[in-house]
Amino acid sequence: MAVRCLSVTRRFHIDLCRLTPSAVNRSVVGLLSTAAEHRSAGDDGDDDHSHSVTHVRTLEIRARKLEEQVHDLTERYKRALADSDNVRRRTQKFVKDAKLFGIQSFCRDIVEVADLLEKVEERDGVQQLTQYLAHIRGRLQVIFTKHGLEKMSPVGSAYDPYQHEIVCHTPAEGVEPGTIAVVKQDGYILHGRTIRHALVAIAVRTQEQ
Repeated sequence: MAVRCLSVTRRFHIDLCRLTPSAVNRSVVGLLSTAAEHRSAGDDGDDDHSHSVTHVRTLEIRARKLEEQVHDLTERYKRALADSDNVRRRTQKFVKDAKLFGIQSFCRDIVEVADLLEKVEERDGVQQLTQYLAHIRGRLQVIFTKHGLEKMSPVGSAYDPYQHEIVCHTPAEGVEPGTIAVVKQDGYILHGRTIRHALVAIAVRTQEQ
């Protein structure tokens, strides 16, 4: 305590020889109080500095974690883009192949009819030829039905602009006026969609009727 008091008195330039005992006591108490305050202030400064360092380190750790997350998300995004591009390319190729080879099955069946037509000349006589052509017609109908192709049969039915095309009018004989009396060219429907309109003649009432 004496050494500390001496160091304090030297620090604050106090001559103890010129002071009375009571004054010395008051001075020593004041010096000790002042030294304690300075020491306390120094301790607070050290605490603030330590807290700041800890806070900075915490922020650095958080920043590194965020950088890692950003890197991970970026890599995932790049992989997703690559996968999406691969799917798009495969889809385009699939659509292209579907357009090119979508009628492959139909063509395979229709060439059989072509083979039959090439053998027509081998038939002798009208009867044989007629029977052979009927066979070819039947084979064609089987192929059409297999692939969803249907020939229209509009005679006697009402005119439908989505399926029929009027080419002329004809007297109503055996059919109601305004209905289809004659088919000039067959129409076809593929899976419910008209692919060729039927060319038809509409029955009209004559003056005699």
